[in-house]
Amino acid sequence: MTAAVPGPTAVPASTAAVPASDLDLFARETLADPYPAYARLRDAGPVVWLERHRVWAFARHSAVRSALQDHERFYSSAGTGYTDLRGGSAWRSRSQLQEADPPEHTRARQVIASVFSSSVGRDLRGATQAAARRLVRDALARGEVDGVGALAQALPLTVFADGLGVPREGRAEFLPAFAETAFNLNGPPGELFDQAMGRARTVMPWIDEHLYPEKLSPDGWGAQIHERALADGFTREQAAVLVRGILVAGMDTTTKGLAALLMYLAADPGLYAALRDDPRLIRVALDEAVRLETPIQMFFRTASRAVDVDGVTVGAGDRVVLLFGAAGRDPRRWEEPERFDLTRGPAGSLAFGFGIHACLGRVFAYGQAEALVGALQRASAALAPAGPARWRLNNTLRGLGELPLRLTTTA
Repeated sequence: MTAAVPGPTAVPASTAAVPASDLDLFARETLADPYPAYARLRDAGPVVWLERHRVWAFARHSAVRSALQDHERFYSSAGTGYTDLRGGSAWRSRSQLQEADPPEHTRARQVIASVFSSSVGRDLRGATQAAARRLVRDALARGEVDGVGALAQALPLTVFADGLGVPREGRAEFLPAFAETAFNLNGPPGELFDQAMGRARTVMPWIDEHLYPEKLSPDGWGAQIHERALADGFTREQAAVLVRGILVAGMDTTTKGLAALLMYLAADPGLYAALRDDPRLIRVALDEAVRLETPIQMFFRTASRAVDVDGVTVGAGDRVVLLFGAAGRDPRRWEEPERFDLTRGPAGSLAFGFGIHACLGRVFAYGQAEALVGALQRASAALAPAGPARWRLNNTLRGLGELPLRLTTTA
């Protein structure tokens, strides 16, 4: 089933005066390897009119960062996906975290922040490390594994889902499918979108049922979100949408980041050795992995009024796509941007967002990376590719579908 999508943004008054491109951001060949297209967009200018999609593309780091910082002029409530929610939508509701603006966004974020305090990350550390040790032990016993399914996906599927209070029965089937489906629905009608709409008929009933306290563990974060949200005046349904937002944000994006990190470590024994010598660099390594292979490649914004971007006028009401994956490899911001470099540090990275919509769960991603790499190194495990990696096409996400790894014990 193909959903009805509101009409595109109007053509700029003078397209001849601005850089323009007929690039299809959602073509299979672009999704499979977006970086050549991103380079062309960056070189064309700070803002480029995409004729096919009738949106403005921001591909340079400076432009993406400025738009994220200026949430008043580039607002989110018209939708962060391709569909313009100003025209209404019969097939999905807005995310109260990513697709809301102050003061609604502020209220929602305060509820989530009150549950996900820094102490929660510390309390989860022991369970995360124990789960990582079990996964690594099992992987070593097998010798060759899919690093996505056996490690990068299995860890958040255990610890994050446990923390949220999602029942274990059914989660391995429905949670990964839910995240992939949700992010594919952020694209335009087409093959991936239509496939996701079909999967949603099976996946979403299970997800919707497990967003409420009756199905969630009473001591989990999901139940706490309901309690805090209801106390703050949210309805029961709005509280469930908050739980859904945390569920989709905390699962698949973390999986993608961990898988990318494992891919780089397996390909470069020197990099892996550097993390063994100084475990404090594991966080830096995750930042580099998600800078190079940003899990969420793009989000949309809408201009609240006419905005001048380096001499180009983005009109009031125009739609804008912020290309995080392009910004992360911008040579105007990064020296040798396609090289994995542990000396860069996190300054300037947009992979976890920026501004009022910055990722609240960043600390959990760091904790899982430290636990997983630490468990591998405590087990004296050596990593090597066991075959070619395979990327999974998605309208919004960039991530590995399969990562064949060979694990051996060096001691």
